[in-house]
Amino acid sequence: MTRQILRASAFTVLLLLGGMTALAGPPLICHPFEIGNAKSLPWGAGSEWRALKSDYDSSRLVEDTLALLAPDTPVIVRMETMRRAAIYAIWSQRDSEMHYKLKNASAARELLDRLLARTRTGKADALALFDAGYFAETWKNAADPRNPSGVDGYSLVQKAIAQRSSDGAMEFAAALITSMSSDKTAQRAHLQKAVNAAPEGSLLARNLVLHFGQRGQKLADLRASLNVAKN
Repeated sequence: MTRQILRASAFTVLLLLGGMTALAGPPLICHPFEIGNAKSLPWGAGSEWRALKSDYDSSRLVEDTLALLAPDTPVIVRMETMRRAAIYAIWSQRDSEMHYKLKNASAARELLDRLLARTRTGKADALALFDAGYFAETWKNAADPRNPSGVDGYSLVQKAIAQRSSDGAMEFAAALITSMSSDKTAQRAHLQKAVNAAPEGSLLARNLVLHFGQRGQKLADLRASLNVAKN
């Protein structure tokens, strides 16, 4: 019992220090989300985080992305779709020397503007707020100098969460957004709520362990480290 308590305590310290996740790099860009067979933007095989398809017509990026962000699209699939969209908008495919190059991110600007416009039509629904906020933070996370300054994406995601109580996937997204902050209070609160709402074996559970757990762990281990009781 003492050993289990010490293990859980050590794991909690890792979270508070910002070191819980075993993955390095900007969390909204560098780490793909597991979406199973769900439809998203065309993507290459393998584990490459910038697996752009050379035959994809990027002139269709904005319209394709908006079409994929349909009302019935799960939140985590939306997150992966916006991650891919940001990468297509910001980076060109590999050149002959197998290097990626930054390109004019006008498509990212257009997509963000279109997503923000959806939040201004009457009473914006939770998904419209989430999409605009999450994409704004994803673009910022890409460390691109042409990022959408002045857009507080996190506050939009918070408004979306307020409209959809107990939405574990949105809490997961908020935990990733706040993971770059030196103050881990908000991240921990979002992560606890996400873990609490995640059914065992669900897509959310798998992504929580993938992004915030350690190798070989299960949701129960993550739940125990956060002192979250099983529902």
